[in-house]
Formats: sequence, structure tokens, C-alpha cells
Amino acid sequence: MRTASTPTHCPYCALQCGMALSPLPTGGVEVVERTDFPVNRGALCGKGRTAPAVLAPGVRLTSPLVRSADGELVPAGWDEALDRIAGELGRIRTEHGPDALGVFGGGGLTNEKAYTLGKFARVVLGTSQIDYNGRFCMSSAAAAGIKAFGLDRGLPFPLEDIPRTGCVILVGSNLAETMPPALRFFNELRENGGTLIVIDPRRTKTAEQADLHLAPRPGTDLALALGLLHLIVAEGRVDEEYVRERTVGWEETRAAAMAHWPEYVERITGVSVPELRETVRLFCEPEAAMVLTARGPEQQSKGTDTVGAWINLCLATGRAGRPLSGYGCLTGQGNGQGGREHGQKADQLPGYRKLDDPAARAHVAAVWGVDPDSLPGPGRSAYELLDALGSDVRSLLLMGSNPVVSAPRAAHIEERIKSLDFLAVCDVVLSETAALADVVLPVTQWAEETGTTTSLEGRVLLRQRAISAPEGVRSDLEVLHELAARLGVEKGFPVEPEEVFEELRRASAGGIADYSGISYERLAEGAGEGVFWPCPADEDRSADEDGSADDDRSADEDGSAKDDRPAKDDRPVPPGTPRLFLDRFATADGRARFVPVSHRPSAEEPDDDYPVLLTTGRVVAQYQSGAQTRRVDELNAAAPGPFVELHPRLAARLGAAEGDPLAVVSRRGRAVAPARITTGIRPDTVFMPFHWPGEGRANTLTNPALDPTSRMPEFKVCAVRVEMANP
Repeated sequence: MRTASTPTHCPYCALQCGMALSPLPTGGVEVVERTDFPVNRGALCGKGRTAPAVLAPGVRLTSPLVRSADGELVPAGWDEALDRIAGELGRIRTEHGPDALGVFGGGGLTNEKAYTLGKFARVVLGTSQIDYNGRFCMSSAAAAGIKAFGLDRGLPFPLEDIPRTGCVILVGSNLAETMPPALRFFNELRENGGTLIVIDPRRTKTAEQADLHLAPRPGTDLALALGLLHLIVAEGRVDEEYVRERTVGWEETRAAAMAHWPEYVERITGVSVPELRETVRLFCEPEAAMVLTARGPEQQSKGTDTVGAWINLCLATGRAGRPLSGYGCLTGQGNGQGGREHGQKADQLPGYRKLDDPAARAHVAAVWGVDPDSLPGPGRSAYELLDALGSDVRSLLLMGSNPVVSAPRAAHIEERIKSLDFLAVCDVVLSETAALADVVLPVTQWAEETGTTTSLEGRVLLRQRAISAPEGVRSDLEVLHELAARLGVEKGFPVEPEEVFEELRRASAGGIADYSGISYERLAEGAGEGVFWPCPADEDRSADEDGSADDDRSADEDGSAKDDRPAKDDRPVPPGTPRLFLDRFATADGRARFVPVSHRPSAEEPDDDYPVLLTTGRVVAQYQSGAQTRRVDELNAAAPGPFVELHPRLAARLGAAEGDPLAVVSRRGRAVAPARITTGIRPDTVFMPFHWPGEGRANTLTNPALDPTSRMPEFKVCAVRVEMANP
């Protein structure tokens, strides 16, 4: 007889697809379809379906490892491992000061872990040197959203709104491979008569589904958006009443756009003037439309301005803060949204509060029971922190990240990590970064622990423990509790996730990302569809038959709209705020901000020595640095290794055939992988996926040039040359 299954969510991307886990008689769990969760309705990609394979004996870590005198990692007891970490952190802090201690988190950590990690860094270690790998994912979109709307939430509406809008412009996303269950929303859009426009230098599986595919030169998304806005003005398609009543800053933005006439934009981007005009027509003719961005336009040294230009397109046409319209970011990592809300980011405190805001410091310090003046100020961003390892920053405590594979200029970062006085890593598997550590701690995976995540919709979800962890494995919360006690802070670091979440609620109360009205009990109610933030503690939970609130629900102190007015559906809408900005934006005056921007080149343009552009991305069967998915046989069979995708014209110039080893060389290094020849990429561009270490490591090549606002590295475009690896 089958044991009752446990409802939970996938550990991988930001869709946080619903699934259930059922114990197997032989041990472990299997994934069971869960059709009641509205985001995926039971559908899962191969990664989600095979996720339990990472929990198998022989795949995951089950004992602490410490570096022995002869340089090898050897099994050790927990007390020995924890004592060594605490001793080294204490020694380095005494000798070099608290900012010599670095902390690096991950976008896959639960809200409870991310919150506790930020608190540990600031209260126990006293260091400002903390950031996380989510800086490499959504930070440019977050910065642009805050500038324009006063608030950053990946999507300001549920995914279920997409099929009912008139047009979606999807910029730099291959969601057919990166989050396959989401593709159905876009297929339903087209079935309902709507239009999908995909912007990508490659003809991806997503682009194949589009009504119109634009293939701009990598690094020119900003010019493309400006050219479209120029045409919107020239063709009289600006929603003047909306601009006048709901925005500020239009005249300066209009002037900047008018300097980007269509023929000029065609020369920059390679997108023809007729394609530009057709894009404007398809976007502007329906009553409602959306723009969604992903890593393509965001992972650039001008990513914040690029996303801002696409937001300007929405504002000029009245397609923001209206039903079935708006700008949204397709957040990447499993808890990329929650991970940037509750304190593991270099400049933030819980509730999406700013670390340099005296009122925010006072509020959070009161919750933590410390003096506000004791909290350090903002620290280095992710790449800058990694680049400082071994010099200003002498030790690193790392949780849930693998920068040896995932960081830009990865060979350099690998050397910086090797130069540390001390490295401690908490992980499920022995990643390439963990293999360099002085101490490795085996920690629980998603099926073995309870905790919350926040999806790309801003939907806070409860993952529930389905099985017990193997003997010898502890949770990250237990690790931080034990280290805090060894470093002299014996209270304030509970090990039970629900107790941590209750404190997080208080710390976030009144902030932009207000979770104070959310509880584990509330998250488990009904079908477990979650709660959308902001959700203050005094929210009126009663709802009309259509799911909208009974009262007026005037704006919070942060200015976010509280009148959901959701569309009709056969299910009640989860509580909280599913739809933002319908009455006002989260700014002091309730108006959105146009931000004038102008095109500028990428940090590194092609030249005679490096004449080709490289762009990077993901494939459907692997995830991020591959630390977990590369350990799953089924996924490795589907995607066994890296490759170089190139156009037949470039292949002919090189004399390369399908499968020939190619060397891709940038100013930072050399990577080798087999050729994959296709007409689905621009002739001036090559593509490499970034999931693998070794000689095929794509991030050996990528450029760490940083966006001046978001501090996002320029993963998506750099200059390279391509040559036969074995001439």
C-alpha cells in the first residue's frame, strides 16, 4: 500500500512547480504528479522529475570533510568540522578585522536560510562582506524595476494572466528550455488569438513558437527598445492620458528615444526597419500587452538601462499597472526572488529594506535585539567580493553556490578562491568549489527539510519535508546555530524553520516585501497555492466571489497597490497581492518613473583579434553550474557536455564539421568544445552553455565588466575568436 505523498515544490527554477513526493519501500522518494498547483498543473520538466536522484547514496555528501595535513579532504565528525570553522573565522577576524570574513549565499536557499545567513554575517561575524549568486541573475531587472515602479517583484501579476493578454514581447528568454512548464501559458496566448514576439540572437525552441522572431546582435537590446519607442512616438501611439496621469519624466525619455531613428537602430542591431514597424503594430494594437525580460538583456554591463528602456515602452503605451498588462522579469533561480528580499544581498536587510536607511536599520536591529550602530554597512557585490578573495577578504563561508563554474572570468575566480586563508562550504554534493574547501559540511536537500520559497510571481510557497536526511547530514540552520554559539552568540539562531519564519515576518513588517501576514498555517491552507507578497499582518482576508477584497485596500506605506481586482477564474485567488500597481505605483507620489537612457556599446566589442561575439545560456537537461544535474544519469544522457553553436558560414570559414573540437578564445582564457552547426544563430555569434567545468567551461571566457547600478557582470556578450582546437 502506497504511503500518503507529501505536497511540495521542485528544487530548481523560479516556477517552483508543484509536485508531491511519495516514499519508496526501498528508501528514498519518487515524484508524484500534483495537478492542483496552478503554475504547472502537474507538468514537470526532466530536471524536476528526476530531482530525487540527487538524494541517492553515493551521489550526495553524508559526512563532513576536512582538509588533512597532506592536503586531502577526509571524513570528520561534526564537532571537529564546526570547531575548525569557528576557530579559523575567529582567528582571521582577530588578526584582520571582521571585513576579512566573506559570506556568499545562493538563490536556491530557502527564505529562512537566506534570512539567517544575512543575520549571521552581520550579527555574529560583524562583516559587511556578504552577497549571493542571485546578483548574477536578476539584479539588473530588480534595479530597473525599483527605479521605475519603486518596487521589484519578478512578475507583478500571476502567470495565468499571460494567456489573456493581447501581445507578449519576450526579450532574451528561452523558457522552452529553461522553464518548460511555463511554455503552455504562451501557447494558450496564441490559441486565444494573442501574439508572441521573441527577441533572441538564436532561433531557440522558444523562438520557434513565436509569431515574430527578432534576432538582434548580442548587446544591442537597448538600442532595439529605443528604436521601438521612437516609432511609437512617430506613429502617434503614445497613451498621452496615461502618461500625463500616472507617470513622470516623459519629455526627457521621449527626447532620448527620438535620437534612435529606425535606420540607425537597424545598423546597430541587424533588425530590419520593417520588422521594427511590425513589432510596434503587434504590440500596440491590442488593448493589453506585456513585456517580459530574462537574462539576455539583463546580463549586460548596461543591463539596468536596457531593462529600463523596455519598461519605458510599457509606460509610454499605458501597458503597466493595468489589467493583463505590464512589465515583468522571468526570475531564474528557485528562490531568486525571496533570496534578494531578506538580507543575503550586500546592501539589503529583510523585507527588501536598504542597509543604509537609518529607519530600516533601527527596525531590524530591534527584531534582532542588537544596537543599530553595530550593523555593518553595505559591502561588495558578488563579483567584486569574489575578486577580493585572498587579499582584503581572507576567508569565505559559502552556501548553495558553485562560483568555480558559474562566475565570470572563472579561471581568475578559481585562483582567488585557492588563495584564501580558509574556505568552508555547505553543500549537498562535492561541487567544483567545495572540492577546494578546507571544510565541507553536508547539508539537507529540499525533500529533507521544510522551508519557504518565493516564486517569480512573488508567490510565497511552503516546501514540506517528505523524508528524513541520512545520518551525518544537518540543515544549514543547524550549521549557523552551531557556528554562532561557538563564536559567542548563543541565542537568536533557531534551528526550526517555522521559528525562523516567524522572526522573518516581524523583520519584514512594514517593508516593501512585507511577509508579516503570512504564516506556515496560512501557506498550508487550501490547495497550498501560496500567498503573494506584499501581505501585511492586518490584511483583510475576506474575499468576494471573484476573489477580490471586500474593502478598498488602499495602498501600503510602500505605495504598492492593494486592490487586486483579479480576473474571473474557477478558483479563488490566493491571499496577499497577486496584482500590483493597479491603482498606484510604489513611489512616494504613486506615479511610475520614466528613466531616459541611450544606447552605448558593450564593454567589449569585436576587433581584428577577437572578431566574433560569444553569448552563453542554458540547455533543458542541465541547471546552472550543473553541480546537481550532472550527477543524474538521465539528464547527462540528454546533455552530456558543452558545445559551441555556430552558423554554417562561420564553420565554413574555419573548415569545421559537426562535432569537430573548436577552441573559443577571449582575453580571459580558452575553452574547447565540439562544434554544433546550425542556421539558427547569427553568423557573427557563437553560443556556449555554461553548465560544465574543465576545458569546456564557458565562463572561463565571459567578461566581468559590471553594470554601474546593479553590479551585474556582462555574461551575455564578449569578443572572442574561434579556431580549430587541433589544427
